[in-house]
Order: sequence, then C-alpha cells, then structure tokens
Amino acid sequence: MGNKAVVSLTTGLEDAEKVTVAFLVAVGAAEQKRETQMFLTKEAVRLALDGTIQGVACEGCPPLPDLAARFETAGGIYMVCPICFEAKHLDKDALVSNAELAGTVPMWKWIGDEGVVTFSY
Repeated sequence: MGNKAVVSLTTGLEDAEKVTVAFLVAVGAAEQKRETQMFLTKEAVRLALDGTIQGVACEGCPPLPDLAARFETAGGIYMVCPICFEAKHLDKDALVSNAELAGTVPMWKWIGDEGVVTFSY
C-alpha cells in the first residue's frame, strides 16, 4: 500500500460536522506523515479561501481553524476543482497558501501508480 491519502469533500460550512470529520481524517493522515490531499468540490471549494474556515461544529468538536492550521503545518494540500471554483466566481488570489486549482487529471497525477487511501465526504 502507498503512503498517500486523498480526502474528497463536497460540503462546505453548511454542514460543519461533515467538514470537521473530513478534516479530522485528513489531519490524522498528514500528522502520520502520509502525503495528504483534500480534493475540494462543490461548496467545499470555498474552504480554500483565506478566512473562510471558522467556527466549531459541535460541543466537544475542535475548532475548524485549528484543524486547518494543523493540516497545513503537517504538509497537507488542497486541490480545488477549478470548474466548481470558477462557477462560483471566486477569486483565485484569495486561495490559502497550500491550495491550488487542480482538477481530476492533476489529482490522478499526484496519486501516481502507487496505492492511495481514500475517503469521501
């Protein structure tokens, strides 16, 4: 098995609990030294914009900004669906430093020929 993880997320802050779970999985992988990518589509593309990730999903849940900071510190990256991003007329200059507009072909190139662990939310 490879040493990479991809967490695919379609939901934004309209479902903060789902976002929290996806981040917990991604942070866990990245902090265990797996190369980790979050592939953001649909409303999740907004999470790659500076200042968007905020709040606490539930009592006892870690704050979302803390999870995003841990993900970045551990080397996690966001690949943001350019079709979804552009359809929402978002500003690419507002992307966080560990995010890039990249679709499915770049995602598959990043995965390469080795195995990868995947999660989808």
